[in-house]
Amino acid sequence: MKRKSFIRFASIAGIGISLLGTYACKETKKDKVDNTEIVMEESTTTPFFSMSLAQWSMHKMIREEGVDPYSFAEKANDWGFTGLEYVSQLYNPELEDAGYSEEAMANFVAKSNAEAEKYGMKNVLIMIDGQGNLAVDDEVERNQTVEKHKKWVDAAAAMGCHAIRVNLNGSNNPEQWIKNSVDGLTKLATYAKTKGINVLVENHGGLSSNGELHAQVMKTVNMDNCGSLPDFGNFCIERKPDSRDCLKAYDKYKGVKELMPYAKAVSAKSNNFDTDGYDTGIDYVKMLKIVKNAGYTGFIGVEYEGSKISEADGIIATRDLLLKAAKEIE
Repeated sequence: MKRKSFIRFASIAGIGISLLGTYACKETKKDKVDNTEIVMEESTTTPFFSMSLAQWSMHKMIREEGVDPYSFAEKANDWGFTGLEYVSQLYNPELEDAGYSEEAMANFVAKSNAEAEKYGMKNVLIMIDGQGNLAVDDEVERNQTVEKHKKWVDAAAAMGCHAIRVNLNGSNNPEQWIKNSVDGLTKLATYAKTKGINVLVENHGGLSSNGELHAQVMKTVNMDNCGSLPDFGNFCIERKPDSRDCLKAYDKYKGVKELMPYAKAVSAKSNNFDTDGYDTGIDYVKMLKIVKNAGYTGFIGVEYEGSKISEADGIIATRDLLLKAAKEIE
């Protein structure tokens, strides 16, 4: 059966591209991903942010269904987004098997740029995973991790992205973690500055999900191209061994508020939705108030991680929730 979803479009001043808001027409088109029939409607509401899609929202499609990661731009465009947030690990084993060689990285950049241009999409950032631990105690390993990230800085610059997202994995001792994090980030951000790229840290588990400590690292690094990427939902500090069950969590609203002064990107995590379309675990209205009150007007990336509905449906539901929540705080 066909399902109708409503997409609203609006223009975003300053970047010269259209963003989901509310747009008028009765024309319908089929979503190329799940055969959904999309109906465009008219409205004049413009949210205070731009909207991008985090490629992680498609990781099951790519890993389990064989969807080509290079179809990212096409699918994001079909779903009505204007910005792209790439995930490095979704281009493995292609890149990994090639040892992230210069040739392999150049191919990744060229193909991604071609697709983004073809569909009129903006390359926003690249999320980097599996390239080592930036906050590890061993300085030699930490320096090696910095070196591994440099090729991704180069790729981001060649793609017109404004940033890469990194993880601060390493020590579990707060004092040592802060020291290691400051060292690793300062070294990487110093290089990234020469390429015009921001280095952003997401709250992504461990001590990075402690908003207070994370903010302390940002304050200590004190570089204009080093910032945070607050994620609405990644505030689990400690998980049960070999499980997704969280043993120790940080207050997500407090954490986002603490990280917003340093934010150069924001991630709208979602999992499950109630019958009215609200996320059952995150108050999006409350979150967007925090983001807006911080004066943030950049891209907010949709990152659906649920399993009760398909990734395509989850992406659409999260997109629509962001727009609805934005309207409620006007």
